[in-house]
Amino acid sequence: MFERSQLNKGTLEGCILKIISRQPSYGYAIAAALRQAGFADVNEGTLYPLLLRLERKGLLRAEYRASPSGPSRKYYSLTGEGTQYLTEFEQAWRLTASAVEAILQEK
Repeated sequence: MFERSQLNKGTLEGCILKIISRQPSYGYAIAAALRQAGFADVNEGTLYPLLLRLERKGLLRAEYRASPSGPSRKYYSLTGEGTQYLTEFEQAWRLTASAVEAILQEK
């Protein structure tokens, strides 16, 4: 049986960076954006380790900001390296998606 989670695994980092590139964001909002886009199986238990890994790789920076409804939230934004990584991801994704579509459409 095909496991979609294996296919998603390699694309989540790029999608997370794209969401954050639009505006700095916090974990819950990033998870909601991913779910809204169709990553229904993404939860905070999946997301937070990825955010930590991206931060450790120097692709994200984090800062705590006051929240109007509760404790401070950890907001993430892209570093220069993160912006470069996202550009490279987008190029690689388009090439890969195009190649897969070409094969799937063959008769």
